Amino acid sequence: MENFNFYAPTYFAFGKDRENDAGQLVKRFGGSKVLVHFGGGSVIRSGLLDRVKKSLEKEAIPYVELGGVQPNPRSGLVYQGIDLCKKEKIDFILAVGGGSVIDSSKAIAAGSVYDGDFWDFYEGKPVEKALPIGTVLTISAAGSEGSPDSVITKEDGMLKRGASGEAYRPKFSILNPALTQTLPAYQTACGITDIMAHLYERYLTNTSNVETTDRMIEALLLAMKTEGPKAVADSSDYESRANIMWAGMMAHNNSCGVGRSQDWTSHSIEHELSALYDCAHGAGLAVTMPAVFTYTMKHDVMRFAKVAVRVWGCQMNFDNPENTAKEGIKTLQNFLVSIGMPKNFAELGAKPEDIEKLAHTCCYGNGGSGEIQGFTKLNQKDVENIYRLMV
Repeated sequence: MENFNFYAPTYFAFGKDRENDAGQLVKRFGGSKVLVHFGGGSVIRSGLLDRVKKSLEKEAIPYVELGGVQPNPRSGLVYQGIDLCKKEKIDFILAVGGGSVIDSSKAIAAGSVYDGDFWDFYEGKPVEKALPIGTVLTISAAGSEGSPDSVITKEDGMLKRGASGEAYRPKFSILNPALTQTLPAYQTACGITDIMAHLYERYLTNTSNVETTDRMIEALLLAMKTEGPKAVADSSDYESRANIMWAGMMAHNNSCGVGRSQDWTSHSIEHELSALYDCAHGAGLAVTMPAVFTYTMKHDVMRFAKVAVRVWGCQMNFDNPENTAKEGIKTLQNFLVSIGMPKNFAELGAKPEDIEKLAHTCCYGNGGSGEIQGFTKLNQKDVENIYRLMV
């Protein structure tokens, strides 16, 4: 295990009706004028936005609203939010929505206290300062409610890139599993897939002797394996959604990733798909992960064989562990298909003729070096081969 620092000070308010505490929590963490940032009509139709605003009014906290966040959040709205925060002298941002809303809020929070272009942070500049952020989570997926990470799509060139920094960790996050009960089964399944991807990206490590975090990751994957199908089958199942919501946070606040190298190849390759085709991130990961794992499996067959046995119940073939690794990858794919996820380019809406473009942007876009470095090093030709496995 490698040396590490870990500091995750987010305050979590978990359970039914906790969105009514938003105003109290904003005041507790120093907010005196708030930007309420949200997406489309669902938070309005459900009455959630009104409940959040009433909680702010109860505490006599003024607020300004900015809606319109799309899945795969765009840079254009971030620029609008930054201008609004500076004009209105906003000192706290409250994200009401899922990962896209939270990621957009983080970008606005950094850009509002920065003299340059916020995109600098998405080209590698460390995020060292940002307005404080609170969240009211409506979908279990991205884990942004507890992480120091954000992903934004730059409309000029449709580049989807991430930024990270401890200033991006929310001061508080309100997690009410009941708010996810109105989600369509497809969106629930996309969230489950994203959670599992966050776990696999940490599991695929070149660091030895990390049994504690291995077991933590395996336990969360097992929770997704058991609770995921329940939530997809029955939207009213509060308990399954509660387990998934907490697993989503644990999967991405990096408590499972400390002291070990991590991968993130699947995310890098998928980001090009959701940027170009505007597909759901989780759906793209469902197609991407099996292809990436198949292509990189031989780098460390026993790591794939171990998760196949411990999570997916495969029998270890000691004479040929590669067969066990392959069985585990196939079982993962079958699970994702069983909860309603796509399995190939056609089902995702991706086009084989775009493969060279996708791979080139993945490796070289936004000043890339030409390689993806994670569990293994992959060049453009490797990435093209992985995309072809998805066709």
